[in-house]
Amino acid sequence: MQNFEFVHPQMFWLLLLLPVVLFWFIWQRNRLNAAVKISSLKGFKTSKNWLAKLRPLLYAMRLIALAAIIVAMARPRNVDESTRIKTTSGIDIVMAIDVSASMLARDLKPSRLEALKTVAARFINARPNDRIGLVEYAGESFTKTPLTSDKNIVLSSLKSIKYNTIIEGGTAIGMGLATSVNRLKESRAKSKVIILLTDGVNNSGFIDPKIASELAVEFGIKVYTIGLGTNGMALSPIGILPSGKFQYGNVQVEIDEELLKEIAQTTGGQYFRATSTTKLGEIYEEINKLEKTEIEEFKYKNYDEKYRPLVLLALGLLTLELLLRYSIFRSFV
Repeated sequence: MQNFEFVHPQMFWLLLLLPVVLFWFIWQRNRLNAAVKISSLKGFKTSKNWLAKLRPLLYAMRLIALAAIIVAMARPRNVDESTRIKTTSGIDIVMAIDVSASMLARDLKPSRLEALKTVAARFINARPNDRIGLVEYAGESFTKTPLTSDKNIVLSSLKSIKYNTIIEGGTAIGMGLATSVNRLKESRAKSKVIILLTDGVNNSGFIDPKIASELAVEFGIKVYTIGLGTNGMALSPIGILPSGKFQYGNVQVEIDEELLKEIAQTTGGQYFRATSTTKLGEIYEEINKLEKTEIEEFKYKNYDEKYRPLVLLALGLLTLELLLRYSIFRSFV
């Protein structure tokens, strides 16, 4: 019944007339019937005629016809609605992720990198109409996943990101930003965004972050920067044990916030500081709200009118009532 409706439900107020019409029929019937008072019927031969008993059926047929007409006037119908969504201006987003050894610090549980991957996955799932790419950087940078609208590919690539010794050590913020710009410079999307995340300071690479910022501005790319890490000391890798596992110790958290703020300000983005997993999640939600994809929705409705059978029923009953009234019941009505 969810798709069933009455276009003019106010017509149901007319149903209040049915008791009035019924009363009028009864009053009219009693007024037309003549009455003769006699002391006894013993001298008369009486017989019961079945037609006389069926005479009220004519009034019932007229009342039912009137009720059907009122319901038909309310215009009952089924509505079949279909929706087509068209993305009018999608957003191309590149997520530049720091994968240096410091991202294994445990101030976010179970580590900065794993916490980031969980939060970033939710962000990706919340952007079904946008193209997203991934860039990894440490002492150098490379494209993990080019821009694609296939979220399964992006999520799979994100899940596979981990610290490794293949990439040169260090934190090359300028390299990570430049590689991300390179991924977006030929994009024809109305809005181009880079989400640059790091937990350190720029200490590697041959591209200055400020120059990379100017390149982003030239290609109309907005950069949101995120500094990841708690305030004060954090349990971080400080060496490698003979077993090959990392040795952890408390290390002072150092994030070049001034640089990240400058990059964001230069490109028209914003800088965020994430000191916990919860805060990181809130930051990605905020970015998600700031960068809205324009979506055009088309709705198509198909109406199946149901008043016609009611009108035909009413006409049929009225026609039958008239035929019976002026044929079989003519002597009784």
